[in-house]
Amino acid sequence: MIYCKQSADLICSLKNQCKSIKEIHQIHSQIITRGLLSLHPSSASYLHATILHTFNSVISSPPQPPHRHHPISIHYPLSIFNLISNPSIFCWNTIIRSHTLLSLPENAVFFFIRMRRRCVRPDAHTFPFVLKACAQLRELSLAKTIQSQSLKFGFTTDVFVCNNLIHVYCHCGLIDDAYKVLDESAHRDVVSYNVILDGLVKAGETERARQVFEEMPTRDSATWGTMLSGYTQTKHYNECLDLYDQMLVLGIHPDNTSLVSVLSSCSRLGKLEKGKEVHDHIKRSKIQIDSFLCTALVDFYSKCGCIEIAMEIFEATSDKNLFTWNAMLVGLAINSHGKMLLNFFSKMVKNRVKPDGVTFLGVLLGCSHAGLIDEARTLFAEMEVVYGVPKELKHYGSMADLLGRGGLIKEAMEMIESMPMSGDVFVWGSLLGGCKLHGNVEVAEKAAECIMEISPEDGGVYSTMADIYANAKRWDDLTKIRRLRDSRRVKKNAGCSLIELDGVSHEFVSGAECTRPMGMEKRKLKILCWLLMILCLAQIPSRLALENIRIAHSKNLRSIVQESQGLGIMTLNGNRELQEQDAVMLAKGQKGGRGSGGGTIDRVPHKSESWNEAAHQLGIFVVVITFCILQFLVS
Repeated sequence: MIYCKQSADLICSLKNQCKSIKEIHQIHSQIITRGLLSLHPSSASYLHATILHTFNSVISSPPQPPHRHHPISIHYPLSIFNLISNPSIFCWNTIIRSHTLLSLPENAVFFFIRMRRRCVRPDAHTFPFVLKACAQLRELSLAKTIQSQSLKFGFTTDVFVCNNLIHVYCHCGLIDDAYKVLDESAHRDVVSYNVILDGLVKAGETERARQVFEEMPTRDSATWGTMLSGYTQTKHYNECLDLYDQMLVLGIHPDNTSLVSVLSSCSRLGKLEKGKEVHDHIKRSKIQIDSFLCTALVDFYSKCGCIEIAMEIFEATSDKNLFTWNAMLVGLAINSHGKMLLNFFSKMVKNRVKPDGVTFLGVLLGCSHAGLIDEARTLFAEMEVVYGVPKELKHYGSMADLLGRGGLIKEAMEMIESMPMSGDVFVWGSLLGGCKLHGNVEVAEKAAECIMEISPEDGGVYSTMADIYANAKRWDDLTKIRRLRDSRRVKKNAGCSLIELDGVSHEFVSGAECTRPMGMEKRKLKILCWLLMILCLAQIPSRLALENIRIAHSKNLRSIVQESQGLGIMTLNGNRELQEQDAVMLAKGQKGGRGSGGGTIDRVPHKSESWNEAAHQLGIFVVVITFCILQFLVS
């Protein structure tokens, strides 16, 4: 509790010491009990304006954990404003900002109109607050009206007005108009570029955002965080990690927002070692782990299979919110820790953390993986009655998957038919998966028919039905489903593989061309093709070469016969034709005796000699065809 002995200290405490709405109420009560509001009207107006300003400072600051879940009402600042008899422009700006901070943009615009009707001249602080309300409303025509008002009073060159104009146009999706305001602005700062960058990122134009990022004269931590977040949101995870490495090389310390984006990219890519490096950086830099960073760490380690480390981080962090609990529950679910998941859910309820739809989705998923059918039934029935969480299609789909895995196809079908809404692909697909697992062809056909009606371009249902028919040995139906798929020109869903090699993740999608530069690899393959052709041709001797080989072979054998008469000779020759000629020459040599004097031995032609030339030509043809095919494949 804040208590001041001197009246002068009340104002100082009101401006500097109040950190919550409760403390503002304490100071306000002391001002009333000491009669300070009845001294002079101007003093009362000043005190009321100070209370309003302090109120805005408290609600605009990051909330502390003890006061995080306390709702803030607009009635208190509104009652203070109504006590001011003749509000100054400062008071009008303050009450407009209060409504904007509490997400009441209609009331903020109403007070601006009310102010103008009283002929109160706006200042440079008025237009940024009203333009923020226009951005929340996405009212482009109203924003242009406010822009014309700022032009009338000469505030279009003010950097805060320009930045908020850029924000409105980006929020409404008019990036080119935002660029026009930026180009016409004489005073630009890093916030101006950050607003443009944020608009491009939210629009999914990461390439254009990167171009603006490179052209920026100066960058701050918000700039890097926005770019990293944009890459993560658009699933450019490798680019996010590359930018993070560049950030560290330049000596820029990432903030918690940047680290959350980097950890999210690591979890999506399954880069455990890279994520551990980020965690080590957090420890070395002694960065305070808030609820968002804790959620990112728990999610990362859970998706990488390190559930023990995720639990240690979760238990060691005192600042937990609903998202942190959900990350832990989903992590336990995907790692098939069903019993532990239910214990954590009970612990969450005991800590008075109200579950939401994501919580029950994780719980049902964990029960499905662990086969906890009875527990899942109980929690599914208590969602709306006990916890006040409405059932959505994703919850029905999880229950259909659970019952299908357990073989309760009939119960799953009855649940789907009794749903208050029509089933989607996830619901019917979960039932179809259970039918495939337990061989229920009839229900599978009904589920497949519903999926084809909802999503005709889905090729997975045709493949699943083909597998079901094949397992049931219904070959005619298998042929029909394949013909139906071909007639509708539905393509099968491409398979995808992801491997990590030397710290670099490589994604291979079936049927997709490689996007990595292959110039050097193609040149190497072409060289290998030429070498292969040369070697193959070298192994196919021509007819003249074969003739020379036979003559040389015959001369060598003749000299051996002449010098070795009377000795047993064993010849090892792989050529059947040469073996027969060797036998003839040996026989002639033995008949000639020692005094034959080396008579001539005529070559004996073989009947298969005519086929040698054909085989030779065929070999060359095969080598050339193979070479051409290889050249075509590497081109």
